[in-house]
Amino acid sequence: MKNVGNALMGAGLLTALLASCGQQPQSNLTKSGLDPQKFVTEVNGKPTGLYTIKNSNGMEVCVTNFGGRIVSIMVPDKNGTYQDVVLGFDSIADYINKPSDFGAAIGRYANRINKGIIVLDGDSIQLPVNNFGHCLHGGPKGWQYQVYEGQQVNDSTLTMTMHSPDGDENFPGAVTAVVTYALTADNAIDIKYEATTDKKTVINMTNHSYFNLSGDPSQPATDHILYVNADNYTPVDSTYMTTGEIAPVKDTPMDFTTPKAVGQDIDKFDFVQLKNGNGYDHNWVLNTNGDIQQLAAKLTSPVSGISLEVYTNEPGIQVYSGNFLDGTLSGKKGVVYNKRASVCLETQHYPDSPNKPEWPSVILEPGQTYQSECIFKFTVEQ
Repeated sequence: MKNVGNALMGAGLLTALLASCGQQPQSNLTKSGLDPQKFVTEVNGKPTGLYTIKNSNGMEVCVTNFGGRIVSIMVPDKNGTYQDVVLGFDSIADYINKPSDFGAAIGRYANRINKGIIVLDGDSIQLPVNNFGHCLHGGPKGWQYQVYEGQQVNDSTLTMTMHSPDGDENFPGAVTAVVTYALTADNAIDIKYEATTDKKTVINMTNHSYFNLSGDPSQPATDHILYVNADNYTPVDSTYMTTGEIAPVKDTPMDFTTPKAVGQDIDKFDFVQLKNGNGYDHNWVLNTNGDIQQLAAKLTSPVSGISLEVYTNEPGIQVYSGNFLDGTLSGKKGVVYNKRASVCLETQHYPDSPNKPEWPSVILEPGQTYQSECIFKFTVEQ
């Protein structure tokens, strides 16, 4: 018994020494290799941390309440080996010091608003402009750079709550938004958004995960096979702003109604939309009519066999092929993120809908509840 006691004491001392040296025992790391201690800090007086949800299949998703960001997603590939399939950082310091949208719960308004101007009941409201003269993703202090209140509901579910005051980035109305992440038994992340306001406002939320389903984000995702259930898309001008047109994808490089590699047509810049977008950075008008049972999009890595199916009640989906990644950011495990290292699939209302009344409305009134849902379901193809 004495030897056992000495051994236990020795193990305890080793643990303490590791902790005192700033090194956590390996058992404290997440399945994806993240150290939760590196996500503990305060931003604007609010505590941040790392939350982990799991299912019975061994799938793991890590989320930080800084921006409600998905930090890692561990899913099995065709060989049964678990791969992390999203881009992100190893620490809260990197998320703070290296501005990005990686994995974020975007709000108040995902995508772009023309010249940052909205008009509500005849009043013109000027929002901050932070992207080619437009307001992108809620402005430079959008919710991806703010701290949500995180709550672990159970092993497979967590909620992120945002209390956004009236005038937050000059948007009207005090808004309370709740994002619920639920990891289901069939390897799906079911993301539900709800929001209420005390004044008429606009809202359009999304998740901005950057997917590389090969598990190796040092390699481009242009080999991924993409299907989008959309016969039309919304063209943009050279500032990435929707023109108001809804155009057919047929006989253009925008046609993903038959699955094809993301990179197959991506550099055909004689097609002006690809030149304007520097690749794909467009909203597709889904054929699903808000039916979350219908497949909206599907992305597959031929290397890993991992497929991502997207379901949503939203009318649109932004496909962004990582065109602005340029090798200046190093992410998890020090991997450099080069151009087109990922594909984003952002379910949404169309960009600049506040200024295009013929499009589905993004107005939220007091007494109403904004509701949006996106399901990211992972499967394997041998």
